[in-house]
Amino acid sequence: MHAYMTRRTFLAKSSLVIAGTVLSSRIELFNATPVQAAAHTPFKPHAFLEIGADETITVWVGQTNLGQGSHTGIPMVIADELDADWKTVQVKMAPAAEPFKDPVWHVQTTGGSTSIRHRWDMLRQVGAAARQMLVEAAAEQWQMPAQKCTAKEGKVFHPDGSSLSYGQLTVAAGKRAVPDNPTLKAPQDYTIIGTPRERVDIPDKVMGKTVYGIDFSIDNMGVAVLARPPYYGATPESHDADAAMAVKGVVKVVELDNSIGVCAETTYAAMQGREALNITWSKGSHPELNDETLDAQYQEHLTKPGAVAQNEGDVETAFAAAGQTVAQSYKLPYLSHAQVEPINCTAHVEKDRCRIWAPTQGQTVFQMTAAKLTGLPMDKVEVMTLPAGGGFGLRAEHDPVVESVLLSKALGRPVKVIWSREDDFANDYFRPANHSRIEAGLDNSGKVVAWSHKLAVPSVMTRLMPQFVKEGVDPDAVSGVLDMAYSVPNKRVEYVMMDLPIRVGFWRSVGYSSNVFIVESFMDELAQAAGADPVQFRLDHLEKGSRPYNILVQLAERTGWGDPLPEGRGRGIAVTTCFESTAAHVAEVSVGPDGKIKVDKMHCGINCGTAVYPDGIRAQAEAGVIMGMSVAFHERVRFKDGGVYTANYDEYQILRMSEVPEIEVHILEDGMKAGGIGEPVVPSVAPSIANAIFAATGVRLRELPFDTNKLSEG
Repeated sequence: MHAYMTRRTFLAKSSLVIAGTVLSSRIELFNATPVQAAAHTPFKPHAFLEIGADETITVWVGQTNLGQGSHTGIPMVIADELDADWKTVQVKMAPAAEPFKDPVWHVQTTGGSTSIRHRWDMLRQVGAAARQMLVEAAAEQWQMPAQKCTAKEGKVFHPDGSSLSYGQLTVAAGKRAVPDNPTLKAPQDYTIIGTPRERVDIPDKVMGKTVYGIDFSIDNMGVAVLARPPYYGATPESHDADAAMAVKGVVKVVELDNSIGVCAETTYAAMQGREALNITWSKGSHPELNDETLDAQYQEHLTKPGAVAQNEGDVETAFAAAGQTVAQSYKLPYLSHAQVEPINCTAHVEKDRCRIWAPTQGQTVFQMTAAKLTGLPMDKVEVMTLPAGGGFGLRAEHDPVVESVLLSKALGRPVKVIWSREDDFANDYFRPANHSRIEAGLDNSGKVVAWSHKLAVPSVMTRLMPQFVKEGVDPDAVSGVLDMAYSVPNKRVEYVMMDLPIRVGFWRSVGYSSNVFIVESFMDELAQAAGADPVQFRLDHLEKGSRPYNILVQLAERTGWGDPLPEGRGRGIAVTTCFESTAAHVAEVSVGPDGKIKVDKMHCGINCGTAVYPDGIRAQAEAGVIMGMSVAFHERVRFKDGGVYTANYDEYQILRMSEVPEIEVHILEDGMKAGGIGEPVVPSVAPSIANAIFAATGVRLRELPFDTNKLSEG
């Protein structure tokens, strides 16, 4: 049986890409008029904030709880400006709605380390405006100027020491006009921002109370799994629907475009029904695709002319005048998101509304997708965001909402679509592979005077944000190269877009996760060629006093850079600036005679401007080290016979607890606006380790994951 609209029809006809959402109207800071605010109980001057007569302060957060700590950090910003009593603050996940859209991107999404950095002013203004309204309400009752009253820990104080609690003032405050430009605190007056706080979501997670998407259930819900092509371009030639229906608990088999859904009463029945389909698939469009043919294609594309992404100065003349030149190549593989919780989404399509429950990073995209599929207006599509067991960018993709909505329509009841672990690996939107060649020219003083860089990388943004792809250049693919912090007077960057059937998407720290490894590894090679210390060489190519310059100086001092190490041990350093923050890593490694590498210690320095939630920053930095090490030593997606060969964690190794070194995090503040955390702490991990390995052994590792056989070979 065919659904009303197939997945392929939807994707072909719909203009629903992120590009279609970025032109939404801007968000007004305060969404409630004084009349509307007064009509609501409790006091709710903004969609983000409400205060009850019982003193409970509720902060509504529109960003997904991915475990990154934003459900504590965001309330801390509001609560500080509010002068709230932190013990009375609770956090709730907001639905998909206009007030919760990103004020810069104009979509409700969680990615790019934007949860606080894009809302820094907005969040503070929300708290400050509410505080002003409460103080003015108290002053009016006391018949005195508001300037003589003070707010502290959920109360407004009279000059004589008496006070009124926020709960007592909610009705009066709700009748007041919301100020457009409330006075914000000076950083030295912060009492919550920058202080240690327990994560608000940890108790429920520890006690097993948190309901993740995969745990979610509602009455009369069916469970569905889908059979998808095992090879790129493959189609189902035959299947046995009767055999699937004969499985106890299976209630319907639904043919979608190029996939077949099996709906059942339980997950087990759905999976058994899928097995019983006994599908015969065509060979696919690229039966020759495998690791070897992919490598050959990438290398071939590096010989082709690329689109010019950057051309500064006169590169050819600079190379001709250079005292020496250095050239190298680097290779990075496709990576899976490999998040702990498999992809899932629950949908209930009814005549006049559609409800979605999902651990999504893309609320607006999910809402638009469901509206398009059902024909309902946006305001009739409700998206309830559930906590996610990891995401790293994958959960912004709309595949699961397409599947669950279509199957709910076909079944006439709520349906939860669940992907198995094998489904996750086979149908991931991988981090693109990256092959790069760089040549640099050094003058006689050891300064870089020319840089020529060519990358062969598939394009993520052509699919998701095509309006940003200009003259054949995907800006994500070249991020970390075009905007590297180093000053080079003559620089040329070429981008060769790979056109392959492999699905690619955003992965934590996006293009920086690849290109920073390449740039920082090459900078180390240039330092060696110049006979310079790796830290000093970098400093010589940075603006003195800049964030990258300062963080390298401070991290080198704190880690004892330059102190002698025993034979077989080495230190390496790498730095990056992205997402309005700067991070650097110093790795200390030991390499045995057999080539076995042991990372003894990792130092992470992070300057994110204002450190809102230090505990959360530290946790993100530690997790970034672990993820970066996992990528450096283990992770790689493999391909065979025209499809994804990697099927599960046994074939996609990740870092083990026994491999995790001591991690020391150095939070370096400069008082600027809060920058990102989750993304910047990953890219410089792998190159710092590679550079430390060279320092210990004299062997360069220019491919990920590391081929340790090269160390034993010498």
